[in-house]
Amino acid sequence: MSRNIPDREAALTLLKKYNQSDSLIKHAFAVESVMRHFAVLENEDAEKWGIIGLIHDLDYEKYPEQHCSKTKEILEEELWPEDYIRAVVSHGWGICSDVKPESRMEKILYTIDELTGLVATTAMVRPSKSVLDTSAKSVMKKWKDKRFAAGVDRSVIENGAQMLGMELPEIITQTIEGMRKAAQEIGLKGNL
Repeated sequence: MSRNIPDREAALTLLKKYNQSDSLIKHAFAVESVMRHFAVLENEDAEKWGIIGLIHDLDYEKYPEQHCSKTKEILEEELWPEDYIRAVVSHGWGICSDVKPESRMEKILYTIDELTGLVATTAMVRPSKSVLDTSAKSVMKKWKDKRFAAGVDRSVIENGAQMLGMELPEIITQTIEGMRKAAQEIGLKGNL
């Protein structure tokens, strides 16, 4: 049984088959953009990393109680490559998956998934409502207020930063840079 190497169009079609929520699709675009950004920094395959970022929450809207495991099932039926499936499933490690992120790509996805939510929320409360003028410093200020973006699990981000051997401000800066490349698509271009 041969595996299909998915392209972005196939991944996006699959994402939209299982997700109609505008906020989930924007989140997928944000994670995709950040993963592409990190792939370039790491001298890796930006297309592959981006597709994995795009599809990472495939099952979340329709099967929230089976998050990650249902995605694994769907992607196996679609004959996606094992390393793509493993990377997607590993982003839920310790929450809804027992697959620990091992590769650099998996560790980055695990770390930035939650972080994109914190960056987006920080950008939305700025006068500009834009990620284009959001800084790591402004995100770090919001970090300390546990009521702000209360749904963002900061311990996951901290754990991921430790796995990557990176300081939080650097990961936040690179995540913002990645999100800026998709500012229009993710609704965070604002009024600059």
